[in-house]
Amino acid sequence: MRQVGVETRRASLSLLIDRDHYERVTLAIAGARTSVWIATANVKQLLVEAPIGTRDRARGRYVPILDTLQSLADRRVTVRLLHAAPPSRPFREELAARAARLTPPYFEMRACPRVHLKMIAIDGALLYLGSANFTGAGLGAKGDGRRNFEMGVLTDDEWLLDQAQARFDRIWRGTECAGCRLRAECPAPIDLIRPRTSRR
Repeated sequence: MRQVGVETRRASLSLLIDRDHYERVTLAIAGARTSVWIATANVKQLLVEAPIGTRDRARGRYVPILDTLQSLADRRVTVRLLHAAPPSRPFREELAARAARLTPPYFEMRACPRVHLKMIAIDGALLYLGSANFTGAGLGAKGDGRRNFEMGVLTDDEWLLDQAQARFDRIWRGTECAGCRLRAECPAPIDLIRPRTSRR
C-alpha cells in the first residue's frame, strides 16, 4: 500500500561510492558561497588535502576540515552543523582553538540525540544524502584501505533540496522538540536555545 503524502517523482542523481564522497562532496564544501547545512549522527576529526598552492599541499600534508569551515565563516557563508553524538575530542579541541572566529551567525552547531540522517546541502543548490557521517572515515581524505564503505546520492534537484532542507530546518529550529518522547532524556532541547549574536 502506498503511503499517503509520499510523492514519487523523477530526479537526476549521481551515485557516490566510497572515495567519491570526498571528491564530490567534501571538496565542494570549500566552494560554497552562501550556506552549508550538515546533518550527521557523528562528528569526528576530518582531514582534507591542504589548499593548492600552499606549502602544506606541496609537502602532501592534510589539514582539519575546520580550516575550510573557518574560511567559509570568515567569508560570511552560513555553516550549520546538526549532530547527535558529542563531537570527538580532537574535533572539540580544534573547535576550541578557533572559538573567536567560529561564531554565530556564520557558524553554529546544534545537537539532537535523534538525528541519524546524513545530509549536506550547499548553497541550496547541491544536496548529498547517504550513509556517510561527518567523520574522516566517512568523508575525509583517508586511503581506500582505511575509509568506510559508503554509498549515497548527489543531486541538484530543486524539489529534493526543498524537502531535505525543510526537514533539516524543522529539527534545527526545535519544531520537533515539543512532541518528542525523548525530551525528558535530552540534555539540551533545541527549542530552549536562545538566539545568540555574533561577536564580530
